[in-house]
Amino acid sequence: MQSIQAVRGMNDILPDAVGWWRRVENAAREVLESFGYREVRTPLAEKLELFARSIGESTDIVEKEMYAFQDRNGEWIALRPEATASIVRSYIQHGLHSDSALRKLYEIGPMFRHERPQKGRYRQFHQIDAEAFGTDSPMIDAEMMHMLSLLVERIGISGVILHVNTLGCPECRQTYKEILKGFLKEKADLFCPDCVRRRETNPLRVFDCKVEKCQALLDRAPMLIDYVCRDCRAHFDAVKDYLDKLATRYEVNPRIVRGLDYYMRTTFEVISDRLGAQNAIGGGGRYNGLVRDLGGPDVAAIGFAIGVERLIMLLQQEREQILRAPRFFLVGLGEKPLEKAFLLLQQLRGRGLEAEMDYGGRSLKSQMRRADKSGARYVLILGENELVQRQIQVRDMLAGTQELLPLDAIVEGVEGLRD
Repeated sequence: MQSIQAVRGMNDILPDAVGWWRRVENAAREVLESFGYREVRTPLAEKLELFARSIGESTDIVEKEMYAFQDRNGEWIALRPEATASIVRSYIQHGLHSDSALRKLYEIGPMFRHERPQKGRYRQFHQIDAEAFGTDSPMIDAEMMHMLSLLVERIGISGVILHVNTLGCPECRQTYKEILKGFLKEKADLFCPDCVRRRETNPLRVFDCKVEKCQALLDRAPMLIDYVCRDCRAHFDAVKDYLDKLATRYEVNPRIVRGLDYYMRTTFEVISDRLGAQNAIGGGGRYNGLVRDLGGPDVAAIGFAIGVERLIMLLQQEREQILRAPRFFLVGLGEKPLEKAFLLLQQLRGRGLEAEMDYGGRSLKSQMRRADKSGARYVLILGENELVQRQIQVRDMLAGTQELLPLDAIVEGVEGLRD
């Protein structure tokens, strides 16, 4: 009988890889919480209407990529393709805006999009998402980008650059859209079919096209940054000024747009030069009207999402493999020593010490081979003679030394060996 395989584009994270994930997730929690962000956990499935209203019905995500289905009651449900809409829905539903305080929230978890799997892009992928509600100040825009830069640095990734742009407000952006439509119409026969379609549905999305011919044509397209109104220009100038004061390195990239309809004004991406065509590892921007559009108050907001898989790909290029090895490995030689070793194992774990053993009671050579393979720093060896003498051998696998310690006080005795 043929074995069942995982769904294409949805990958297992095996034990040897989990160390990378913990490194990224732990760094994210440390940095985000130091900036006052608090963790939320939203459902993986939401009403499809939430994403259609927030992301936009004309986007590729809603039109082509969402995992959507009808439940037994006939209601349309979707697996979340991104986290912002879910966090905004939760923010509204639970009245987190009621005290008018600045709210900073973050979430780490899986998202789902049905697209062609490739390196760094999967159908189930994971994001670190941060959202700040309650202020339109350019300070929070700069702070969020500064925080994102610190996060990437804390994880241990070098060689990335922050790209920033402004999308203007809905009013000045509408003027620009008409100008861009005119440009696209003049050269309609030169663009790919997707760009021609986007000209009427969502013209800003043409800048996301990866077709080289289209990219070359867009080099001559009018840029949104040249058409923003006075207020949006002042806001963007203030954001850049605060980034300069925070010594956060950035480049202004007029071609950055966000693929989701709710973004306005500040937009940004973190770019790597080591990921090929899919070179953005994260990004975000301001979305002042989304809370209102989803039934909440008119609250200013800004956020970002960064892809965990892409962070790990970059991290693995720079660092040695991160393995989760036990600190101690217990070896029991004989029935009674093996039983005693088992009891000691549980005592060590009860003290928060990472420990393992070979439960099969095989030969010393076999158990030492497994201890070495586990990566344990210390091996505790208990045989019949040691049991009679109430002693246990402690071997330092790194230093190559060995000593006898009192068996009755071994748990307390090895606690000092943790570091």
